[in-house]
Amino acid sequence: MGRVAYARIAPNEDLVGAIEKVCMAQGFRNAFVRGALGSLTDACLEGADGSPQLIGGPAIEIVSLAGEVRTQPDGSARAAITGVVADTEGQLHGGPFVAGANPVCVTFEITLEEWLPSAD
Repeated sequence: MGRVAYARIAPNEDLVGAIEKVCMAQGFRNAFVRGALGSLTDACLEGADGSPQLIGGPAIEIVSLAGEVRTQPDGSARAAITGVVADTEGQLHGGPFVAGANPVCVTFEITLEEWLPSAD
């Protein structure tokens, strides 16, 4: 493992895209999500059948978040983030977050840990 980065994601930024931006800004080629705290205005998760499932807010709470970011052959970062959210009625929903469809509500904090290939 390598460096650790802590970042605050601003309101209305997309969760997935912002995580990718943090990795690029830190120079992380690959990283794991180590911690997160915050809420989303609305959430959009990929359903079991692959279709997007919208969970309407406001203030969809993140219960858990896990995932990784990998650098693509073209140099861009691609995040695969999965989690569990609670809607305004307290119902839980889980699955992969759809990129571009998960705006941060008030604020969001994320901790990322750089993954370095072994030097075998």
